[in-house]
Amino acid sequence: MSVPTTLAAPLSPALPQAAGPSCTLQRSGSLWQLGIEAQELTTAIAQLAEQLEADDDTRAQALGELEAALLAEALNKTALAAKADATCWVIEHLRGQAAYRQQQAKRLTDLARSDTNRAAALEDSLVLVLTRLQPNATRFSFPNHELRSTRSQVVAIADEDALPPEWLMHKTTTQPDKTAIKAAIKAGHQVPGAQLLTRRSWRIT
Repeated sequence: MSVPTTLAAPLSPALPQAAGPSCTLQRSGSLWQLGIEAQELTTAIAQLAEQLEADDDTRAQALGELEAALLAEALNKTALAAKADATCWVIEHLRGQAAYRQQQAKRLTDLARSDTNRAAALEDSLVLVLTRLQPNATRFSFPNHELRSTRSQVVAIADEDALPPEWLMHKTTTQPDKTAIKAAIKAGHQVPGAQLLTRRSWRIT
C-alpha cells in the first residue's frame, strides 16, 4: 500500500510525507511546537478515521494517509516525551539551585548579622574606654579615623499599660477569614464576594 505524500487538512505539508514523518527525535522543535503538532495529528487522525466509511477510493486513500499519520503520531509522542522529560530535569535543576542559593543566602545573612554584632560590640567597648578617659569629649580623632557623637532625644516607655488612653495609637486591621468562608461555602451557604475554586497542583517526582 503506497503512502501519500501529504495528509488532509488541517495538517501542514511538512507533516507525514512519503520519505517519512517529519516528527523525529532528531528535530529541534520546542516543547510547544511538539505539543501543537500532537494536537494537529490527533485532529487529522480523527478526520481520516471518518473517511474510512466513504467509498472504496476515498477509503483506500484515507487508509494510506492514516498509516502515515499514526506513524508520525508515534514518533511525535516519543519526541514530546523526551522533550518533556528534559524539561522536567531542567525544572528540578533550577529548583535545586534555588534551594542551594537560599541556603547560601541564609548562611551569608547569618554571617553578616554576626559581623554587625561584633562590630557594634567593638564600637561600644571603644566608646566606653575613651569616654572613661575623657567623659566630656564629643569627638575623638585618630590618624585615619574620627569618632563623633550626636545628641538625640527618644521617648522610653517603661510601662505601656500605665499610659493614659489619649497617648495610645489604635491600629485596626482586617482580613478575610478564608477558613470560615471555605467551611460556609462547603456547607451550602452563599458568601457574597467569595467563591470556592478547585485547583490542581502538579509535582515532578
